[in-house]
Amino acid sequence: MKQFLKYLFIVVAILFVGYHSVYFKKLNEMQASTSTGKINIATYTRSFWNQKLIPSLNKSLPFGELIELLKADPKKAFKEKGNALGIGDLKYFMIKGEGKVENINENETTVSVQTNSQHISVRIATEYVFGNAVRDASGLISMNEFDNTSDFNEISAGINKLIREEVLPDFKKNVKAGDRIQFIGAIELNSKFLKLSDIEVTPVQLRILK
Repeated sequence: MKQFLKYLFIVVAILFVGYHSVYFKKLNEMQASTSTGKINIATYTRSFWNQKLIPSLNKSLPFGELIELLKADPKKAFKEKGNALGIGDLKYFMIKGEGKVENINENETTVSVQTNSQHISVRIATEYVFGNAVRDASGLISMNEFDNTSDFNEISAGINKLIREEVLPDFKKNVKAGDRIQFIGAIELNSKFLKLSDIEVTPVQLRILK
């Protein structure tokens, strides 16, 4: 009996060690890593764009609704509608809207958007797309997913590259003053220096209405 218990204990120990030595990762997580363990920025960014960001855009906050809430109760708007990685005055919002193109220049397209109480001009960035607005406004990426801040910041660069290469070219080629457009994108607002007359949108989707 003692001999049997001894062998039973050995078998259980082997199974325990074996179980805890094996782990599983999602295929897209494996594909997003290189053989050295460093994240593959291009692969991760594409996966995030296709599988997380684009499907989430239907949850974007209507621009006019955000403006009215900011005017009525800015603290509530920042607390409940904004996203940020840390504590501070800056918050990011993923918004959607529709308006009439007022002006086009090499760096941006200005659009007049009607809210419940007024027209507001917003600037759609079309040339210098940089920063973390889309990454942080989405609320879909955590810094804890990354081993270092360099990789985390590179994700923003990858997202901005996709915007410059895939979202903007057709829009810039075809848009004209007077067109009505629909847009979805990210904005950055500062709770201490809130200026609703100067809002820039980093676009994720742009559509010229017929």
